[in-house]
Amino acid sequence: MKVLLTGATGYVGSAVLSALLERGHDVLALVRSDAAADKVRSAGATAVVGDLGDTAWLVERLRSVDGAIHTAAADDGTSAQLDDGVIDAVLEAFGGTEKPYLHTSGVWVWGSSADVTEDAPLDPPAIVQWRLAREARLLASDLRVSVVAPAIVYGHGGGIPVGVVAGGPRDDDGALLLVGEGAQHWSTVHRDDLAELYALILEAAPRGERFIGAGGHNPTAREVAEAAAGRVAPEPVEATRARLGAPFADALLLDQQASGAKARALGWRPSRPTLIEELARG
Repeated sequence: MKVLLTGATGYVGSAVLSALLERGHDVLALVRSDAAADKVRSAGATAVVGDLGDTAWLVERLRSVDGAIHTAAADDGTSAQLDDGVIDAVLEAFGGTEKPYLHTSGVWVWGSSADVTEDAPLDPPAIVQWRLAREARLLASDLRVSVVAPAIVYGHGGGIPVGVVAGGPRDDDGALLLVGEGAQHWSTVHRDDLAELYALILEAAPRGERFIGAGGHNPTAREVAEAAAGRVAPEPVEATRARLGAPFADALLLDQQASGAKARALGWRPSRPTLIEELARG
């Protein structure tokens, strides 16, 4: 299948690119710079440099492929506007066809729950509230669309667990500060397992469905910090909100557990080390 991929040089998108190529797909990677183009070409993809905000340009690229996966995100707070443009283009290019489109969401849209499942009510914190209207628009359309909601992604020394937790501040005694009291559970997924899920969903091409990309390992924030540093210390919630910014902190303070059972029904079998195992290895 010839697949258009956005975000192909990103943390998740680069792994999705590898998974698609390994499964024999022909990938058209949309990138924003010549340096990024060189990177995806070296991986084996066809690169096209352009602006995802240019709807007419994106529509033409979409019409040339058999399916598309959108993993790109803006790092300047404009992801909502980015998704609006991509959705406009996909609706125009793929409307009335059977071409599959995968749109990226996130597990945080369900809010705190001891059993996060796709059919549970959505209760997003402020930082991801913007996703709901856009996903609803897609799911109500005639597109062959799937919404992929990754859990907290880790792997290869990246992701929130490393950047925010392991690399976080310490108290005067050298203990790593927790995100709040640290009792909240985090639903997690290894980057490479998640990438394989994207490929499976693309090939299965379901219509109008959400899939939670969760590996089934749900450690507490304390367990994550202890695996990274050994000695830890709780932090008052308001101090955490001041340190990380209230919107981001409120998302990390969610207490979530997910199994990814629906994704496993497609044949997905997460096999990489758990987050705790990876952090303990250093």
